[in-house]
Amino acid sequence: MSITPKQVSDLRAKTGAGMMDCKRALEECQGDMEKAIKSLREKGISLAAKKASRAANQGCIFSYIHPGAKIGVILELNCETDFVSRTPDFQTLGKDLTMQIAASSPICVRRDDVPAALLEREKEIYRNQALQSGKPANVVDKIVEGKLEKFYHEACLLEQAFIKNADEPVEQLVTAVIAKLGENIVVRRFSRYQLGEELT
Repeated sequence: MSITPKQVSDLRAKTGAGMMDCKRALEECQGDMEKAIKSLREKGISLAAKKASRAANQGCIFSYIHPGAKIGVILELNCETDFVSRTPDFQTLGKDLTMQIAASSPICVRRDDVPAALLEREKEIYRNQALQSGKPANVVDKIVEGKLEKFYHEACLLEQAFIKNADEPVEQLVTAVIAKLGENIVVRRFSRYQLGEELT
């Protein structure tokens, strides 16, 4: 079943959950709005979304060096209190995220962080590919949109498939920890280093 952007937007307005979580819930519930709301609430996503506006200025800096010492990651993960930052769940999340970044090489945390110049370059490449393959002009925009979604899923940490569970996006992993610990958690920033990579 095809879920429309309006359905996703309506569900988000009712629950405060993220766009990807809303889309997933609607797909799982065959477009049934009430079932999707119930599903999100059961998963604690609505609760986590309510906490998202709360200040998160505590937390930890995590680091990870991949075996062989050729890839390294530094991550800032924030929460609301120092107490939560020392819990096993928060520490495990930080370690999992650094391993995710090392393995999957995201460009940024979320799609809003993608540099405008890079986004425009990607759009131009996808548009030229579609035109050169002989696709009609009226479907080119849809093709570009579809390829951009795939780009976001690969480039944005929170939209990547979690390396320990390919069916779970990283954003869902973070949301589950928020719901469990009862505090807002924010993936603030990261740097990934690879031996011999070109500096830009």
